[in-house]
Amino acid sequence: MEFLHEILTQTAGFAILFFEFMGVLVLIITGIRGAINLISKSPLIRLNLARGMALGLEFKLGSEILRTVVVRDLSEIFIVAGIIILRAAITLLIHWEIKNEEANYNQNIPSD
Repeated sequence: MEFLHEILTQTAGFAILFFEFMGVLVLIITGIRGAINLISKSPLIRLNLARGMALGLEFKLGSEILRTVVVRDLSEIFIVAGIIILRAAITLLIHWEIKNEEANYNQNIPSD
């Protein structure tokens, strides 16, 4: 049984690192694209940045959920739960911002 627990812990650890890496990579790429869009004065800069941040946070949130698999004591559970709640709240706010930004953009598009 200990062997299976060790495999689960190692697999979850690698998956956590992978999701954390992907989240950071998405945020870096989004930031670079945002800087390029700022220079080119793209009207969709805020929308694209919000979408990229939301995607990056989804990867980070996934890693935190996986982290609950390997938590050993109650204090770690509270810390992970707090991080999950904060990231979920930020994700909800970003999705709200995306919805508002899309509505504003669609209102400003001239109709044929």
